[in-house]
Amino acid sequence: MTIFIDTGSQTPLYEQIAGQLRRQILDGTLPEGTVLPGIRALAAQVKVSIITTRRAYEELEREGLIITRQGQPSTVSIRDPAALREKEEAALEALLSRAALAAHTLGLSREEYLARAAARYDHNQKEDSR
Repeated sequence: MTIFIDTGSQTPLYEQIAGQLRRQILDGTLPEGTVLPGIRALAAQVKVSIITTRRAYEELEREGLIITRQGQPSTVSIRDPAALREKEEAALEALLSRAALAAHTLGLSREEYLARAAARYDHNQKEDSR
């Protein structure tokens, strides 16, 4: 399991952690049953506060991606990966609709909008591959 933190990013640290873990769970890098590092261990590994890692784990638990029990390690738990992916895709479609509307409102051409979207996609791909 690899987590990279970009301290220069405007994305909150807990969201960076949760997002990277979410991607690794959804793409199968972290399969069901995988034991995750403890909150303290992960905080030390990525050099953030325990509160930050706790918040990331809480978000993933709310989404049904992990199970956290007092005194036991957190584990990956996807009960229905297809339904989870469907939910993620629906959320993506909503974000794309909002972005397209904003671009239209700003008067961007289709090409300008797609170029900006592609640049953002490429930027995120670089961050993920670190």
